[in-house]
Amino acid sequence: MPLSGAIELTDNRYGKAENRVVRFFKQDARHEIRDVNVTTTLRGDFAEAYTEGDQRHVLPTDTQKHMTFVYAQRGIETIEGYALGLAAHFVDSVEPVTSARIDVEAYAWQRISIDGVEHDHSWSRLGPEVRTAAVTVSGDGTWVVGGIKDLVVLKSTGSEFNGFLVDEFTTLPPTDDRVLATSLVVNWRFADTTGFDWDEVFAGIRATLLELFATTYSKALQQTLYAMGTAVLERFPMLAEIRLSAPNKHHFDYNLGQFGIENKGEVFWAADRPYGSIHATLTRSDAPEAGPAWEA
Repeated sequence: MPLSGAIELTDNRYGKAENRVVRFFKQDARHEIRDVNVTTTLRGDFAEAYTEGDQRHVLPTDTQKHMTFVYAQRGIETIEGYALGLAAHFVDSVEPVTSARIDVEAYAWQRISIDGVEHDHSWSRLGPEVRTAAVTVSGDGTWVVGGIKDLVVLKSTGSEFNGFLVDEFTTLPPTDDRVLATSLVVNWRFADTTGFDWDEVFAGIRATLLELFATTYSKALQQTLYAMGTAVLERFPMLAEIRLSAPNKHHFDYNLGQFGIENKGEVFWAADRPYGSIHATLTRSDAPEAGPAWEA
């Protein structure tokens, strides 16, 4: 049936994406580095910019870019603290803005060591994993989502996959010993934003994810994600919710038999695509409402 209702602008937001900010701390001869990628997103009274081209309420994205560097100068002790300050600035100082979201990716660097001695001002980039934070501040409250992405993990045994649904198109053989590998993307929503150390919580969550991946005998990647998420929520009571996403990076026994060579489960073909895509969300029954925490 043809529709004839009035056309309305039902949502809008804008900002400056991927501001690459590098901040050095040079109080003495031993320098520190913070390397971040910052995206600002503002919501507010901007409808007429879309419907009429009226820019009177629009804070230029170029100005938003400048503020990511101004707040970097004020300090980036933790990415969550940095994002909280920057988001509050836009909400408190720019009248048309009702809500600000700040997404931060933090890239890790390791000091170069020479003869076992760390250099004071030279580093090598660690990777590919990236720490993330998404902070939303509005008149209704503050929400913080921490995270990690591109955390690549692999175990050479301790994983099986069998007893699955079979139909006339199923060719995958069951296995009781397989390689399990994935590149994790994990995000966790905080129930509170005070009373703990952001860096300590991040380090503890990361260690928990790695521990449970390594020690859980996996009957499926789904089961492993559930075990990881459960352990994180049990160990960190300041968290309300955790979301885990994991592509199943398949490793297949390579057929050396075609050359008369026995493969004793030691030589594999690592297939990059297609891959299984597994997701899980675990939430406490008494978790506060998520509000706009997950809105991109």
